[in-house]
Amino acid sequence: MRLKHKVAVVTGASNGIGLAISERYLAEGVKLVMTDIDAEKGTAEAERLGSEGDVIFIHSDVGDKSSVDLLFAKAVDHFGRVDITVANAGILRTGAFIDISEEDFDAVIRVNLKGVFLTGQAAARQMSAQDPQGGTIINMSSTNQVLAIPQIASYVVSKGGVGQLTKVMAISLVEQNIRVNGIGPGSVATEMFEKNIATDESVLAAVMSRTPMKRPADPSEIASIAVFLASHDSSYITGQTIFADGGRLPLAYTC
Repeated sequence: MRLKHKVAVVTGASNGIGLAISERYLAEGVKLVMTDIDAEKGTAEAERLGSEGDVIFIHSDVGDKSSVDLLFAKAVDHFGRVDITVANAGILRTGAFIDISEEDFDAVIRVNLKGVFLTGQAAARQMSAQDPQGGTIINMSSTNQVLAIPQIASYVVSKGGVGQLTKVMAISLVEQNIRVNGIGPGSVATEMFEKNIATDESVLAAVMSRTPMKRPADPSEIASIAVFLASHDSSYITGQTIFADGGRLPLAYTC
């Protein structure tokens, strides 16, 4: 077990990539705090995973500072410390740029960017104060950190911000022995993918045409990277984003 006895907090843990990371972390010996805005689903998944290891669910809203601070206070009260934090919670709003409402734009930025900031700040404060000092923070980004899709402008902007936030956090926290890295998936077979892409054959074909491996990732493949970045195997890596995209970023054009 590569992460035995470590304590991890995973946001957006009730489904998709967050749930896959939660499952892998438990398999690697982590003491796990799952958190999500969906209390019913999160509680059910934590109960399901209870036989796999030491896991609790705490309801939280990553866009609200008091909620995030309370999350970490409860995590420390239960497990005594926090060694790993995965800021995974995210939402998507679609629409033409000219039609995006202020409310939709603010909602995406609140969860996808402000939520990563608040989660990382609370995690860093705890990791800086505990003994031994230090830990690992992993921010969930996207290939849209560097690639633009006009129909999801607010999402693209939020992930571009996450990329820069990851760098700033990493540099700022290096003296506290805290490493900060990002994961930038391409298409992943999650509920979000099924709802927004897989149900439309033309959209699915367009997305897969930009993916040389011609398939979406399984969430477990992204979870494997989260294990690597949380482990000593990545001890000299900070301020980086690992893009797991099936070859999407290197592709200049389709034939």
